[in-house]
Amino acid sequence: MLRYLTAGESHGKALIAVLEQCPAGLELDVEFVNRELKRRQMGYGRGGRMSIEQDVVDFLSGTRKGITLGSPIAMRVENKDDKIEELPEVNNPRPGHADLTGGLKYNHHDVRNILERSSARETTARVAVGAVCKLLLKEFGVRITSHIIQIGSVRARSEGKIDFNRIVERSESSPVRCADPDAGEKMIQLIDRTKEAGDTLGGIFEVVAVGIPVGLGSCMHYDRKLDSLLGAGILSIQAVKAVEIGDGVLAATQPGSEVHDEIFYDKKRGFYRESNSSGGFEGGMTNGEPVVVRGFMKPLSTLRSAMRSVNVVTKEPFKATVERSDVCAVPSAGIVGEAVVAFELARAFLEKFGSDSITEIKRNYEGYLKQVREF
Repeated sequence: MLRYLTAGESHGKALIAVLEQCPAGLELDVEFVNRELKRRQMGYGRGGRMSIEQDVVDFLSGTRKGITLGSPIAMRVENKDDKIEELPEVNNPRPGHADLTGGLKYNHHDVRNILERSSARETTARVAVGAVCKLLLKEFGVRITSHIIQIGSVRARSEGKIDFNRIVERSESSPVRCADPDAGEKMIQLIDRTKEAGDTLGGIFEVVAVGIPVGLGSCMHYDRKLDSLLGAGILSIQAVKAVEIGDGVLAATQPGSEVHDEIFYDKKRGFYRESNSSGGFEGGMTNGEPVVVRGFMKPLSTLRSAMRSVNVVTKEPFKATVERSDVCAVPSAGIVGEAVVAFELARAFLEKFGSDSITEIKRNYEGYLKQVREF
């Protein structure tokens, strides 16, 4: 089973990721991985850390001459801001962060021991993993992107039917990664006003994956439902507090006649749907339509206008410690969302078609597509 582990602290020596069970024979495009890492660092509203770190991946194992061997792939991204041993003790936990709860759990009065690991800097390693998974899925025609549909109170207009290329073109040229130029400009203005007020903003990102075959996941086992696994993955991203598959929230308010995606058949296309309210899933399995999943990110918990807290040593009221932070990291969270979705889709893909090499997986995959066409 495809799986990964990350290690490292925000101001430690490096972020490390180990990806296990990646098949042999996959060509690793290092420049692509580095571009994905750079995308994670971009976005209007980011803080000073982004000007310090220039994330570049170093593959330590699992490859030879740019090709995967089938053994665990170890990746390292160096931290330029490596000063964890020099940083002062933190006794004033921030509301909304892991500081206090983690300190109580692990018995650390210096909550820097918590915040260094719970920091969103950890997602650097996850984006590296996701980039490898994207390269794997690309071998089978799967493409993944994301765009921002809301920051604070500003929401982008819905385009209706998904136009993948249009989303990519518009979002990648937007400072806030929004495919609606008018909404994007308003988002920038809102971020500027929020920064002046010393506050932070959350929002909603949407991840879209196209080229997904029907039948990934399972309706037979609760813990193999792929939409459930995607939901858990999105919720694992720092500061994400809710997740939506397709039109899940809206669907709860509408009659079934306006929600369920009617089924059609064409000899060339096979079975298909004209709508995609289900976000590409039925019964926990992909149905062949684009996968659409949204993450809802709360405002960041580090504010320049510090909130009230209690010192964990003296138990006296105090203004929470102000660490260097962003005003808005929703555009970056969308990139992390892509990585999470890429991993879960790759894991489900290998569960169905998996083997030890790309060659064998392609043989299995082509045989399955033939079976679906002839159904």
